[in-house]
Amino acid sequence: MAIATINPATGETLKTFEPLNDVEIAAKLDLAGLAFEHYRQTSFVERSHWLKAAADILEQEKAEFAKLMTLEMGKPISAAIAETEKCALVCRYYAEHAAGFLADVSVKTDGSNSFVRYQPLGAILAVMPWNFPFWQVFRFAAPTLMAGNVGLLKHASNVPQCALAIEDILQRAGFPQGVFQTLLIGAAKVADLMADDRVKAATLTGSEPAGASLAAASGKQLKKTVLELGGSDPFIVLESADIEAAVVAATTARMLNNGQSCIAAKRFIVAEAIADKFEKLLLDKFLALKVGDPMQPDTDLGPLATPDILQDLHQQVQAAVASGGKVLTGGQPLGDRPGNFYPPTIITDIPQDSPIAQEEFFGPVALLFRVPDIDAAIKLANATPFGLGASAWTTNDQERDRLITEIEAGAVFINGLVKSDPRLPFGGIKRSGYGRELSIQGIHEFVNVKTVWVK
Repeated sequence: MAIATINPATGETLKTFEPLNDVEIAAKLDLAGLAFEHYRQTSFVERSHWLKAAADILEQEKAEFAKLMTLEMGKPISAAIAETEKCALVCRYYAEHAAGFLADVSVKTDGSNSFVRYQPLGAILAVMPWNFPFWQVFRFAAPTLMAGNVGLLKHASNVPQCALAIEDILQRAGFPQGVFQTLLIGAAKVADLMADDRVKAATLTGSEPAGASLAAASGKQLKKTVLELGGSDPFIVLESADIEAAVVAATTARMLNNGQSCIAAKRFIVAEAIADKFEKLLLDKFLALKVGDPMQPDTDLGPLATPDILQDLHQQVQAAVASGGKVLTGGQPLGDRPGNFYPPTIITDIPQDSPIAQEEFFGPVALLFRVPDIDAAIKLANATPFGLGASAWTTNDQERDRLITEIEAGAVFINGLVKSDPRLPFGGIKRSGYGRELSIQGIHEFVNVKTVWVK
């Protein structure tokens, strides 16, 4: 894939980049190794100062960074501004909490002094996606750099300017040279990077095939990975729920980032007793959404990131219809304008046991299912190879406890949409990946948990 900025709202190629050659890659790996030997000796106070400076830059220049994200991958400008602000938030969170998260932990044993010490590993490779081109990187970079590791970013090939901007932010914030570097390379180079002794571990956010490929390459080298992959998140609405609030959240949860989010609600599982009302209200909300230029602040839904994503999504919609699904609105690419636009779409009556019902729809398409009771709702929610997040709506305490306990996912949100929060661990189970980002669990992923025993 070419490394280029292609405006998804117009299809225009704006800027192209030459991928790094092997000599240039080797030089950056050498620089990362040298940087780590010095950087690992820096104090939490120094790292915190630099990370807070990065947060300041993000906040002060958020309008420009937001325009860059929207230009490269098409998210509405208001969402891009919010993403930049969230990046500043995660930087401040780890700047303030990392020292406590990584402090020695005393353990009483038969030794005179026993404790656990957390130490950095070295260069950590991050293979990151285009859909949240700043947030995905900063939620990796903030804990990784605070732990004393150095970062290497292989970003998606359609957001090269975002990748370079992030490196520039961290350099301007004061981090020493080589502590965080962007590698403008194609996916084919990742296996070679994992085979290099200078790369100690890797994290990837992306598709199942990408995750499997990285895990295989890392497994050959016995190197640790953290994977955050796809999701087909359920959004369960039971009879006792506040239906109006659920519909508002459902619309936001499905249309977030133009529908291109791993934790977006994708399968709406509604109790039969309230299904007609929910369907009507959801349809009204979808019909009211404004599709258009993502640079305009009143746009609700912009283009999909690439033509291939548009084509794949429409093929899934056609497969859903072929399996028996009924399109209530949308269902066809918007061919009356340039760019990769797909309308808000609702599909009902898909057979629950059809293969398409288990797939991830990465775009503004909602699949609506009716179930008789909570037992059927939980069974359908779990009938997918994914297990990232789940949203469930009820005011019944017994139902709430069952949903929390029985849904197979890395996160369950009751009466709210699924979101990531620096204070809470984030990640999935089953084919949605393994390991955790954010919170104390995230910063512990890429450290040596060293046992120390003294007598």
